[in-house]
Parts: sequence; C-alpha cells; structure tokens
Amino acid sequence: MNANTQEKPIYMDYHATTPMDPRVVERMLYYMTQAYGNASSTDHVYGDEAEAAVATAARQVATLLGTAPRNIIFTSGATESINLALQGHCNARGTCQQIAVSPIEHKAVLDTCQALQEQGKATLTWLHVDQQGRIDLDYLREVCQTGIDLICIMAANNEIGTIAPIQEIANIAAQYNAAYFCDATQGAGKIPIDFDTIGITYLALSAHKMYGPKGTGALLIQSDANLVPLIHGGGHQRGMRSGTLNVPGIVGLGEACKLRYQEMDQDEPAIQAKRDHLQSLLQAHIPQLVINGDLKHRLAGNLHISIPGLDNSMLIARIRHQLAISTGSACTSGIEAPSHVLQAIHLPTDLIEGALRISIGKFTTDTDITTAAHLLTQTYKAIMQKHDQ
Repeated sequence: MNANTQEKPIYMDYHATTPMDPRVVERMLYYMTQAYGNASSTDHVYGDEAEAAVATAARQVATLLGTAPRNIIFTSGATESINLALQGHCNARGTCQQIAVSPIEHKAVLDTCQALQEQGKATLTWLHVDQQGRIDLDYLREVCQTGIDLICIMAANNEIGTIAPIQEIANIAAQYNAAYFCDATQGAGKIPIDFDTIGITYLALSAHKMYGPKGTGALLIQSDANLVPLIHGGGHQRGMRSGTLNVPGIVGLGEACKLRYQEMDQDEPAIQAKRDHLQSLLQAHIPQLVINGDLKHRLAGNLHISIPGLDNSMLIARIRHQLAISTGSACTSGIEAPSHVLQAIHLPTDLIEGALRISIGKFTTDTDITTAAHLLTQTYKAIMQKHDQ
C-alpha cells in the first residue's frame, strides 16, 4: 500500500492550526456562495447583509473576550494584529518607546520588536522567565520602575503551553502607566480572558487556532488607546485597517468565537483528561520522559515532552505518515536552529534535541490517544535499540 492510499495520520499539532469546525465551514459557505456582497456597499441589500454579518461577528468576538464590538479591528491574522499593535503604538508616539518583552514570545512579536529597535523607535528590555516559562513578576515590577511604555507578554505559550498570570501583569502595567500588549493567539477560546475587566490595552488573536479559518484574525484595542494604521486607503474600520473586508473569514472567526464561548467550559476539561491520559501512557513506557512547562498552569491540550538521548527529527521522520506532531513552533519548524523558547527556559541541550510538541483538541479521540502513545513508545524504543547496537 502506498502512502496515498493509507489512512491519514492522527493529527496532534493543534497549536500549529486546528481543524475547522464543520459548523463554521457551513456558516462561511453561505457568505461565499449566496451573500457575497461587499460590506461597504450599503446602497443595496447584498451590502446590507454583508455589513450585518460583520457586525454580528464583532459581537461574537466581543462576547468571548469581554469587550465592546467597537474595540475590535478585523485583520488577516495574529501576525498582522501584532504588527498593527506594536508598530502602530510606537508610530503614534513619536518618541523612542521603552518595551519590556518576554523572551518566550512568538517570533511575530520578537521580530517586530527587534525591527522597531533597529529603526530607533523602541528600546527593548528582556524580562525573565524560569524553567517552566513563568514570568518573574518581581523583575517586571523592577523594570517598570525604570520607566516602561509597553509590556509584551503572551496569554499562553505556543510551545510549552505555560499560561501567564495576565491579570497580575495588567495590574502592574496599570500601576506604572504602561500599555499592555497580550498575544492571545493560543489562549483565546481555551482559557477565560476578559479584555476590559483585566485591563489589557491591545490583544491579538487568530481564527485558525480555535477551529476557524486561516487568514482571519482580530486586534482588540481599548477605546482610549492611540494607534497609527499600517494600511491606508478607503478608511475602512474607522480608518484603523483599510481594505475590503473578508466577510466569509470574519463570519468564520465570529462563529468560532461563538462556539468557544458556548462550549469551552465543557471541551477544555475533556481535552485535558485526554492529554493527561496520553502523558501517563508515555511516562509508563518511557521512565526518563521529561514534561516541559508549568504543570499546574498550562493549556489543556498541550503536552511538551523531552526524551534524553533522542534525536527528535529522527523520530518525526519515522512516524510522520502515522502521527502528526512537531518539534516546535510551526512558524520556525523549517529552520535548523534550537527553539528560542527552550533556550530561554534554559533547557539542557540533550532535552532540546529530544523535545516534541504534542497538541490535541476537541476532535482528538480516545483511540487517537492510545494509538499515538503506542506509536511513540515503540518508535522510541526501536531508535534507541538501533542506537545501542
């Protein structure tokens, strides 16, 4: 049997992207095939229907994240949202901004911050994290006392799954009159986030991390925040992000947010139970297995492991047609360099080389869990046996 006729591999790379919920697909299809109007063309009913759909999606995003629809700007995804927030913040102020940034942020945040520093628009101060990827809040306070304009700390890490204490971070930001940018790409729809109550200034998210479509995201902006837009022309979205709105994508994001709001509280504990079962099965057969991240505060679907003495790329190569997992972030997996997240938490070299990111979600079955555990343990043992010969 050739690879094309085999069953598809078990999918356990939910942090890279999630499968789309069929209910989201169905909702989007109507706006692709029937209600295809331009949301800005309000001289006829096609445009009216599209405009109403965008307004509904804004309410759905706002409901999930605890804010008002007027605070939402639709974008092409989290990377654009991140750039709009960080570049827009610095460009609006004219003076070199002091930015305190976590070293385990996604590359979209780190690279944007680095670019702003190279342009002379920002000076970066690197925050401290411990071996579980937890922010040193005392050091954050120390840094803020020196004068910080903007804090960049994600809601949950995309590799090791550690969840940040965003309320405490926001409190510190408010105490020192700093803006707080939160990359919630992995957290939105998985952990409760109340944008207004917490006091976050800017928040980025992407539909495809919560069972929605790729190519659609949003930036939440507090009403008193001041940003310079990146994209000009037409004055769409209150001038903050011009361009014809991607109505089917926005509808998909809204529907995904609606479903997460309705089902997150029941889905996430079920996902966590499956993750814990997979972890137990692997630990039972691989005694030296190391679990990375904060075991008490991590995403329900995250299992980031290291196996000493294992070449992770060798294991991936052997199982890639049966099991879809990764060695790290999807945005950097094609780059031959150790994970910056694992380096920042000072993981020993042998554990970095043997690191695997397994991420599951609402469509992962109990059979998937037991089959994956068997594949991983048997493949690991085969590699080590050959290595010892």
